[in-house]
Amino acid sequence: MHTKALVMAGLLLAIGGCGLRRQTASPIGLNGAENREQPALSGDGRLLASLVERGGRTTVLLQERLSGKVLPLRHLRRHQPHSSPSLSWNGRYLALLIQRGARREAVIEDRASGALQPLFLPGNAEPRRLSLSPDARQLAVELTRQGSTRLQIYDLSGLLEPDLAPGLRESGGGPGVQP
Repeated sequence: MHTKALVMAGLLLAIGGCGLRRQTASPIGLNGAENREQPALSGDGRLLASLVERGGRTTVLLQERLSGKVLPLRHLRRHQPHSSPSLSWNGRYLALLIQRGARREAVIEDRASGALQPLFLPGNAEPRRLSLSPDARQLAVELTRQGSTRLQIYDLSGLLEPDLAPGLRESGGGPGVQP
């Protein structure tokens, strides 16, 4: 037992000497004084969506991360509270949960067209959280129904145009030149 402890201590010293260092993340941009929750960055890191309290209601706030400029969201004001924001790569799409009457619904705002796309989920399942893939082709949704929770992945490829990172082709998904 004593030998095992010495071997472990030697191993830890060897690992420590391999140049592995713990680095602290540096804060960049947005020094807002508001309390924010559930932050979501676009894939390119340019936009930040977060939840803030406004007039007693939780609302999503979309901002350019470096300048702090608040960007308009056309259809979301009347469907509060909001939760679980998720952005596509360039921030064209903002997926989130809204409140419509007594029900919580998953929606996607297309910032390019201004359209609000409701997502009709099967049965009486209620969405609790969601996550949009960076290319906006899939949506993962945590659903609850009669006390049980499950995860469902939805294919959005027939519903939304892809929001691809620069240099990616629509077919194949590999690096390439855009037309």
